[in-house]
Amino acid sequence: MAKRNRGHTLERWEVAIIKAMLAKGGYTDQDILAYFTRPTRSLNHRLIAEVRNEVKHKALNPATPEALDEFVASWPDHDSQTGLSLRGDELLLKAREAMIAAVQMFNGAGLNFRAELFIVTTIIAWTYLMHAWFKHEGIDYRYKDKAGATHKTKQGADKYLELSACLKHAKCPLDKAIIRNLEFLVELRHEIEHRSTNRIDDAVSAKLQACCINFSETIKKLFGAQFGLERRLPIALQFVTFSADQRLILKKASDLPPNIQSMMDAFHHGLSDEEQADQRFAYRVAFVPKIGKRASASDLAVEFFKEDSEEAKAVAQVLLKEVDKKRYTATGIVNLMKAEGYKKFNLARHAELWRALGAKDPAKGFGKVGMYEGTWEWFEPWADRVRAHCQEHAARYQ
Repeated sequence: MAKRNRGHTLERWEVAIIKAMLAKGGYTDQDILAYFTRPTRSLNHRLIAEVRNEVKHKALNPATPEALDEFVASWPDHDSQTGLSLRGDELLLKAREAMIAAVQMFNGAGLNFRAELFIVTTIIAWTYLMHAWFKHEGIDYRYKDKAGATHKTKQGADKYLELSACLKHAKCPLDKAIIRNLEFLVELRHEIEHRSTNRIDDAVSAKLQACCINFSETIKKLFGAQFGLERRLPIALQFVTFSADQRLILKKASDLPPNIQSMMDAFHHGLSDEEQADQRFAYRVAFVPKIGKRASASDLAVEFFKEDSEEAKAVAQVLLKEVDKKRYTATGIVNLMKAEGYKKFNLARHAELWRALGAKDPAKGFGKVGMYEGTWEWFEPWADRVRAHCQEHAARYQ
């Protein structure tokens, strides 16, 4: 027999609406179930019978006729992309939107402290995701005292577990490597919350990229493949702003603050080599460029090896090797976006974007001066970046 999911039950506001429906008449059990069944929760007719026969929820009053009319008039109140209920699945929706916002902030143009903004927002995303899963499983995720009473805020609201407590919960569904990644980010958040940090993007980029991938994989594992982030936006963080040599010079000129460096050293000291190498803790990809002088630091999300070096030979699988790049004109980029459904994206919008991102800086690798004087050739990474921009602003361009 399949195990009954304790989270597949009715909330108090839903029971009040159901009582109002039963009192008004004209609704069959099947009609009522249709209003309250959604992708993350299936309900049984028994629940309606329990309300009608007052087996449960006897003391709960029906919703007012006005509240019932408002509920019916606003139904279905769901997210158009996922089908999630805006009210019933609020935690899961907030988790997805917070992570999407974190990635968009990091990849946005003109921001100087992207890592800090990403870390704070992604912790909110993971907290909502854990709360959504606990609720789905019928697990109480509020703080309790020894007598079992729920802790309250000054305003009388229930106190819910923060992310650190969720990770320590006996029924936390996350793998150890994912927990380690999040514990690292939580500790780093404590350090950056009230202090100036300088730029820490390069120093923690591998952990941030792992966090993105972990989130998308986890939400699919816990709630279903349809809730992954891949269809909403590319989840690769845009770390490559400087060449490898420029990055090394920048890092030498801007060391990490002592408190950040101490925190990172202490955290890594407590991990085994296997834990530090786990891609779910820090995601690294080996690039083998056609031309290169030196390898980047090991704490970057992207490590560059010379093709004929011992390090490159030791890589079990080269994930990306630079070969002759596909080239596009500006018109070609615009036509590509139009073919993908972004009909309102034009040459003017394209020019605004590349100027805002400084995309014609050769060090960024988005393109180069063409064979004919005055022409510019765009490479595939620029097409991907424009595509991400169009996806982020789909309402503007579709």
